[in-house]
Amino acid sequence: MAQRRKAGAALDEDGYPARSTRFLNRVYARASTRSRAATGFTSQPEPRTIGSFARGRQLTAGNFLFAGYLIEGRGRTLWDLPSPDPTFEEEQHGFAWLDDLAAVGDAAARQCAQDWTFGWILRFGRGRGPGWTPDLTGRRLIRWINHALLLLNGQQRKTADLYFRSLAHQTAFLSRRWHAARPGLARFEALTGLIYAGLALTGMERHVAPASAALARECAERIDAEGGIPTRNPEELLEVFTLLTWAALALAEAGRMAPAAHLAAIERIAPTLRALRHADGGLARFHGGGRGAEGRLDHALANSGVRASAPQGLAMGFARLSCGRTTTIIDAATPPSGRASFNAHASTLAFEMTSGRRPVIVSCGSGAPFGPEWRRAGRATASHSVLAIEGYSSSRLGKPGFSSPRGMLTDLAEVVHARMEAAPEGISLLAGHRGYSRTHGLTHMRGLSLASDGRMLLGEDTLGALTEEERRRFEDVMRLTRDDGVRYALHFHLHPDVDAALDLGGTAVSLALKSGEIWVFRHDGHADLRIEPSVYLEKGRLKPRTSRQIVLAASVTDYASQISWTLAKAQDTPLAIRDLDRDEPLEEGSAADPQ
Repeated sequence: MAQRRKAGAALDEDGYPARSTRFLNRVYARASTRSRAATGFTSQPEPRTIGSFARGRQLTAGNFLFAGYLIEGRGRTLWDLPSPDPTFEEEQHGFAWLDDLAAVGDAAARQCAQDWTFGWILRFGRGRGPGWTPDLTGRRLIRWINHALLLLNGQQRKTADLYFRSLAHQTAFLSRRWHAARPGLARFEALTGLIYAGLALTGMERHVAPASAALARECAERIDAEGGIPTRNPEELLEVFTLLTWAALALAEAGRMAPAAHLAAIERIAPTLRALRHADGGLARFHGGGRGAEGRLDHALANSGVRASAPQGLAMGFARLSCGRTTTIIDAATPPSGRASFNAHASTLAFEMTSGRRPVIVSCGSGAPFGPEWRRAGRATASHSVLAIEGYSSSRLGKPGFSSPRGMLTDLAEVVHARMEAAPEGISLLAGHRGYSRTHGLTHMRGLSLASDGRMLLGEDTLGALTEEERRRFEDVMRLTRDDGVRYALHFHLHPDVDAALDLGGTAVSLALKSGEIWVFRHDGHADLRIEPSVYLEKGRLKPRTSRQIVLAASVTDYASQISWTLAKAQDTPLAIRDLDRDEPLEEGSAADPQ
């Protein structure tokens, strides 16, 4: 049975790969099969990929969850499954699922790993199928080399020869086509796979030096001086960082030194990732990124050896306010532009807040795994914890086109002010954006202050016409609305585990966390307070999780409107709570809880 959804293929920043690119990939894939086969390993990098035991169990039971699609195929091989979407095939042919089978490691998991791997060689190894792209080949090579013991255990020499021959063919393909991978994560993946193969396989050493030099160039060109990437996607930055640390360690274990630009990029990224990390260990969920795979961030930071702490100012355009047990991370920069904005969100000045290991205020997240409509909804301003004018996003979402089925952000919300200050009483941010200046003649200013003990977050949101030009535009809008004003709302999306209830006669909201903490939301009375439905878009689930949001609704009828609010721990909540009731993360594709 398949849970099917229509979804736009996300295979290239211009949409689906160009016909010429696909054609050349096929040509070089088939030509690579004439290259000389490797005969074995010269060295083998230590496995560092982390899989999920529960997902591995689901795979051995015949439950296949890839790219948000679940197919129940007990007794069927992985390659006989119907493909509901190109993204499903990407995950099949990338072989990241080998990490999950390796995490189980029993006889059933080993049998699945061997059957599906050698099945791929027989069916696709001659250069056929959708898996012959540079990034998927790089991802696949890393896993095949990492899990060689799992794959070759108990195999006859003839079968092992097929494995090494296929590795050599894929390496030859990658050496000719890595440059065709789109810049960014895909190219980092392709080059890291080529370095792994060059170091590990007999007769492939000649690929190491040029691949290492190319990876260093990509680091210099794609990682900015502050350790950020153009997409401003925290989870994508983590994946790039992980690949760079893997490549550097593999080179070091082989007695080689990674180029200076490669090592410098690792040193720049590490403190940025620390700044994008909440108190619970998860990443801030902005611009298409999720929390990150369980344990991936800790593992990558440990492997990097970089001990630098988080920077004091903005990190990749995000501000981090951290005091006591509380962290608040704010999107305080103009959104990505051009091709880097294909997965970007209209989230300027939105924030997320975590208390201890419990997320409280969140973004809805990326709806990409749930189809194009959810994907578009997740990118809208109203899906973030920020002010939104009714019916508008602060940055507009471009309409999908033939060359751009996913749509770019247009008319970006330009940040005109962003200043952080630290004082004995706490840390604060004041920032503004002009995303509504052209449409309504209004600028949004947001001030956030976190108390030094982490027990109170104070906010002040102002929507006003600050310049003469904005006032003229606002007056035009008022005439069109017959002086009814501009309707807007402050959204505070709650994590699904937060229990919310109106309190104090409807003037406040009490938030109960599973840790036992109680937080109380109050405002200055200049808006209509209500609790409304929301969703939490989480990768690995079959459909969105239901949640709730606090909404403060008001109108701008003069040149400015301001709302002040607080989110504070209840007085009887202790300064620190021993949060021992650990929630095991719901594993992807759980049949027991498909929500």
